[in-house]
Amino acid sequence: MMVVGIVAVCVVLAVLAFLAPRLSHHPQRGTQRTLGAGSRAGGKAPGIFGRALSKPFRSSSKAVGRSGSAGRRARGRMPF
Repeated sequence: MMVVGIVAVCVVLAVLAFLAPRLSHHPQRGTQRTLGAGSRAGGKAPGIFGRALSKPFRSSSKAVGRSGSAGRRARGRMPF
């Protein structure tokens, strides 16, 4: 269920970044901040469990960053 949610957030963020590049920075930072909090909370578990619990949040945060930057980059490449 979390995967579907992250994919939906990435798609919405990419579309927002394409349509309104300046307005997309704030939602992207908010999403990454939320995912960072989950990663830090999961990382407090001892040993390998901490790494295993924080990894989905770290990779999701990277995916959100990539989708936002890809939308802004695509907008910058538009010929008009």
